[in-house]
Amino acid sequence: MSELTSASPRPRSRPAPALQRVLAHGRYETRNTLRNGEQLLVTLILPLLVLIGVHRLDLISSATGGIDALVPGVLALAVMASAFTGQGIATGFDRQYGVLAYLATTPLGPTGLILGKAVAVLSVIMVQLVVLGAAGLTLGWSPDPLGLVWLLAVLVLGAAAFTALGLLLAGTVRAEATLAVTNVAWVLLGAAGGTIFALDHQGPGVLLLLLPSAALGEAARAAAADGVFAVVPVLILASWAVLALLAARRWFRWR
Repeated sequence: MSELTSASPRPRSRPAPALQRVLAHGRYETRNTLRNGEQLLVTLILPLLVLIGVHRLDLISSATGGIDALVPGVLALAVMASAFTGQGIATGFDRQYGVLAYLATTPLGPTGLILGKAVAVLSVIMVQLVVLGAAGLTLGWSPDPLGLVWLLAVLVLGAAAFTALGLLLAGTVRAEATLAVTNVAWVLLGAAGGTIFALDHQGPGVLLLLLPSAALGEAARAAAADGVFAVVPVLILASWAVLALLAARRWFRWR
């Protein structure tokens, strides 16, 4: 009895620091994305096929920028795939299966969960930049050196906007609807929303330049090809990011 009373109490386990929790969750989501064949197809393989296919078919002529305009557009398409389609679908099914509600009650918390997803998106984007950038250089891409800094900033801003849009959709409709809408929207915005192919700046079609996909494509092309920080497209993209974040904060449901 004396041995039991003299034994020191077992120390209570404490959660890891907040930054460590966020990074751990970010690594977990990144691994899941890169190991998932369907996710990998959308986020990396299809953009790579688009890059090679459009270049081989000469769908973007030298008069409209050629390969120097094509590569940043494909990078923008890839960012949309990882931030909007990938995160939207994953979050939608996590919500439907109750995973989000469970994780929100752990020491990670809702804020840590969102930050972990942001870390995962940025990690996947870095992989996309390496793979697609290397493919573009092989095909003759010659970006402006200073413009690469602006390009990275634009892609990060685009990732924030489209992640917020993906989370907004995933948190308000059923997972099956999120799956359908994000995939269809990604294809339409990529093909006709100013992501890969620049839009006409004259006539009624100029209104399409207000789309987040067009703003991301315009800003990415201006940065990589001309080394220019395109203020107007960046402001449009930033507005989408802020509005989507506010809407997601207001209407996102954990169950």
